[in-house]
This record gives sequence, structure tokens and C-alpha cells, in this order.
Amino acid sequence: TVMRLTKPTLFTNMPVTCEDRDLPGDLFGRLMKEDPSTIKGAEALMLGEMLTLPQNFGNIFLGETFSSYISVHNDSTQEVKDILVKADLQTSSQRLNLSASNNTVTELKPESCIDDVIHHEVKEIGTHILVCAVSYTTQAGEKLYFRKFFKFQVLKPLDVKTKFYNAETDEVFLEAQIQNITTSPMFMEKVSLEPSMMYNVTELNTVETGDEGTSTFGKMSYLQPMDTRQYLYCLKPKSEFAEKAGVIKGVTVIGKLDIVWKTNLGEKGRLQTSQLQRMAPGYGDVRLSLEMIPDTVNLEEPFDITCKITNCSERTMDLVLEMCNTRSIHWCGVSGRQLGKVSPSASLSLPLKLLSSVQGLQSISGLRLTDTFLKRTYEYDDIAQVCVVCPYMSRES
Repeated sequence: TVMRLTKPTLFTNMPVTCEDRDLPGDLFGRLMKEDPSTIKGAEALMLGEMLTLPQNFGNIFLGETFSSYISVHNDSTQEVKDILVKADLQTSSQRLNLSASNNTVTELKPESCIDDVIHHEVKEIGTHILVCAVSYTTQAGEKLYFRKFFKFQVLKPLDVKTKFYNAETDEVFLEAQIQNITTSPMFMEKVSLEPSMMYNVTELNTVETGDEGTSTFGKMSYLQPMDTRQYLYCLKPKSEFAEKAGVIKGVTVIGKLDIVWKTNLGEKGRLQTSQLQRMAPGYGDVRLSLEMIPDTVNLEEPFDITCKITNCSERTMDLVLEMCNTRSIHWCGVSGRQLGKVSPSASLSLPLKLLSSVQGLQSISGLRLTDTFLKRTYEYDDIAQVCVVCPYMSRES
């Protein structure tokens, strides 16, 4: 005999009520009060005080623990010897031995049984076959053997989609969309990102309120069937990798998501995604990024920014900086300044001063770098945006 071990469910009933002035009067109310499955004082509530044992095999989802009770009973009138019970789980890719012990039982008397409980964390979807094999020896010394097969399907509980967003700096934002594709609610116990050795991660799924953080999803972390949640994480390269511009190129491994949930009466499930990968953006030979820029500046007043120039090539460069004015942006300083030699993967900080002659959201453009060794020019437009306001504008009453 093979039975799957699962948690029971709360008994549910369908309450039927009516108003006292209706024809049945208080009949339905009295019947519900006499029903032993209802909660005293809350008879109209669908959930009762009793538990219901599983009536069928049920669904098994990826990440859950499959538990089964195996019983071998001697139905004959003779004693058998050297009984060996073996339980294997056959998946599409492997065969696993789930038996707690592979030792033989010396004898099994009539009407006696051998019991065993097996557990296995399901890590593959698709068809699974539980193979139970029993071998024994009769009183006449004859060795007999039989097998039984129990086939079941493992379903996918969650649909996980990921998106990457690149910031102006070296930071990377990961959005994970998690959808409950089962037919019952889930309690999301943990959704975390385990970063690779190249990154540090900051979770952006809480709002700081005093000393403690409050989840953006509220106090009750339930995910209803077919509902979706978005989790956001910020990844920043560690200092030893951020300083080497040539290291983070091409396809880089970000990390993996670790998802833990609970379902009926606390049954736990856990999933880990494969390593998430992203294609690092190409910056060419020279990358120009902003380290400091004010959010708001005054019209026709000079303000400071700090640029970071990184040599992403595998050769040394001798750079010259040219500053070209645009319709709204005017650079302050000497154009054609020598920046000197920059080694491969090295960088330098460059403070600059400029002003805007037009109000509103203005795009900072007009920087040009020239490598005098190879006579190559690199132009940078739409480096960043800044809000320009007029400090003398009077407010209308």
C-alpha cells in the first residue's frame, strides 16, 4: 500500500440563511447551530472547526516536499523471510533511491506489515514514477519479487519573469515579476536575491518607517491565484570590480532568486532560479559618466558637475577634452584641455563648470574627447538632464 502524506484541509460548508420574516423562519439558523461542523457563535462562516483528510492524490508542485507512506502487509498464512523493500523515484532525467534503509528484514509473520515513510524535495517538473519493489523468500526457499508503479505529475507553481535596467552609474536594477499560477493562495515567506561574487545587492521592497521597515505589499504577504507581484533589487559592483572597467563586459552573472512560500496549513515550498545573466552595455573605448550633478540649478548661474572618464580599451590613451556650447548649455573654461595619459581600465575624475540660458528640463551635451595617439574622437551628447529654474520669477497671487 502506498499513500501520499499531506496536510489536511479545513472543512467547508455552504451556509444557507434567510430573514426571519421569510417562509422558513429560523429553520436554517437552527439547523446550522445543530451542525457539528460549524463554529459555535459563527455558524454562517464557511470554514468549520473540523479537518478533512485528502480524498485524492492532489497536486504536487515544483519545490515542495513529496512525502509518502509505504506499507508491505503479509496477507498469507505463512511466514516469509529476508524481505527487502525498495522505493525509487524515476524522473525524466534520473532515478533516485528514496528508501530510508536498504537492510533486509529477517522475517515477516502473517498479518504483520513493514512500514516506511519517504521524503523527497521535488526539483523537476513533468512525469514522476514511484517504483516500489519487494523481494522475499518463502518457507520453501523460493525467492519471489514484485513491483508496483505509481505515476504522478509535478506542476509549476510560479511564473517568474525578470527585467534588467541600467542606471547612469554602474548600478543595475533587477525587477522580478512573480505570478501564482496555482489554484490556492500562497503566503510569500521570502523572496531574496543571492548576488554573484561581483555584486552587492540592496532590496527595495520595504519602506523605512522609524526603526523598522514596512513591506511595500502590506502586513499580509498573501499572493492570490493568478496574482502577480513585482520585486525590485539594486545591484552595485564591488569596489574591486568597479575599478576595473574591462572586467564587467559582455554577459555577466547577476545571481539567483531564492523564493520560499507556504500553502495549506503551513506546507512549505522553495524554488531557486538558475543564475540570472545580463548583457553588460557596451561603452566603446572611452566611457563618460556623471559622479555629481545638482537636481535643480538657477537660470544663467554657473553650476558644477563632476564627470568620470574611464578607459575601457586595452591600450593607453592620451586624451584631449573639447567643450562645445549648445543652444541652451554654455561651458565655462578652456576647451582643448590636455587630460594626459589614461591607462587601460583606469579612470579620472573631471570637475566642470557650466550654465544654462534656457529654463526647463535641459539636456547636458557638447563634450568631445580625442585620443591623440590614434587620432580618434568620441562625442558625448545627452549625458544627463538638469532642471533649470528662474529665481526671480514672481508668483501669481
